Amino acid sequence: MNREDYKIHIVGAGISGLIAAKTLEENGYHPIIIEATNSVGGRVKTDIIDGYQLDHGFQVLLEAYPYAQKHLDYSKLDLQKFLPGALIFKDGKSHLIGDPFRALSLTIPTLTANVGSLIDKIRILKLNTHLKRKSIEEIFESDSKSTLDYLKDTGFSDKIINTFFKPFFSGIFLEPDLKTSSRMFEFVYKMFGEGLAMIPKDGISAISEQLKDSLKHTKFEFEKMVRQVNDTNIVLDSGEKIDTHFTIIATMANDLVGNLKDQSHAWKSCYNLYFEVDSRTINKPVIGLIADDSALINNVFFHNSVSTTNKGNKELLSVTVVKDHNLSEEQLIKKVEEDLLKYCNIQTSRFIKCYHIPRALPDVEFLQYDISPTESQLKPTIYLAGDYLLNGSLNAAMISGERAAQGVIMSLEDGLKVDNLTSEYI
Repeated sequence: MNREDYKIHIVGAGISGLIAAKTLEENGYHPIIIEATNSVGGRVKTDIIDGYQLDHGFQVLLEAYPYAQKHLDYSKLDLQKFLPGALIFKDGKSHLIGDPFRALSLTIPTLTANVGSLIDKIRILKLNTHLKRKSIEEIFESDSKSTLDYLKDTGFSDKIINTFFKPFFSGIFLEPDLKTSSRMFEFVYKMFGEGLAMIPKDGISAISEQLKDSLKHTKFEFEKMVRQVNDTNIVLDSGEKIDTHFTIIATMANDLVGNLKDQSHAWKSCYNLYFEVDSRTINKPVIGLIADDSALINNVFFHNSVSTTNKGNKELLSVTVVKDHNLSEEQLIKKVEEDLLKYCNIQTSRFIKCYHIPRALPDVEFLQYDISPTESQLKPTIYLAGDYLLNGSLNAAMISGERAAQGVIMSLEDGLKVDNLTSEYI
């Protein structure tokens, strides 16, 4: 049988599924992606509402991600770059801090910012140097402790932890107490230190759209919900049965495969609210962090500061909430507007949209960076992909999709050497 004649189905058109299809195509196969919604992207999506680009949650692409560099064409994404810093709101004042070695304009503000001692700032520079020298493999082989314990053991003061590290990494880890593994902290910190945070000018969904457009021999079946995945067939909610040789499940598999029933994965959630405001109060392309414990909001960002959206003289403001609450949407909007005025001196003019994202990031207990293709195999003809297998990141989603596809290829070709498989797993 020719490679293109094999029926290889991928359930889910998120980043993992798209990378799996890309890897299969590069090796001569013609996969079929089955997607429950009407578009690609999974959690990496953008809506257009009232002329504004609204990403599903505040998301950035870290330039240094190895697998993003491998699979994406940065030059065609028209990436808008952040300054390597942040504006911190604390006690009615704002403090700009950042990496003066990559942005000279941040030198004096960082040295004079009342967010920690001079020793704290020196320790930050030392941490940058240490993690640049530490490989990703070494990071994920390190002993794991909570990020909070890691920061304390490194010698950082409570002031710098509460004023900078907590608000910044709470927005990344989507939990306010820094319980996330120190492995993830070191990895993310290393990525921020080796490259910039960026957003495509057309919104975060430009990433998934670019991957989709790169696929020339992949068939898409949209708005088809999968009910069950069996060894040789896939059953849709409609009752339709699809014959298959191999299936890659690039979404949560516990409800689709019999021997995974009742096995659930924990997820971290967040709320992302968008407002229209009359004027921008943060004029540099940096994120705003709210360091007051009594505030519900975690971070704010003006999208026009990196030219991702434009509508006349108005400004688009993104607000992220990661703390638990029992507020209705109406109550949440009111509380967020109150916090914006109280802590950031930002007056909103119009509410646009609220996204509650219950599955924003997988809550992975045993973090790892990579897996072998055979480790992604659930059954002889069923493979798994998704960042929940490794760690909650775009980079991990790409790795898992690639490994699952490589596993299928190795099964089909009986372990023989094939093009585009990494030598580590050939």
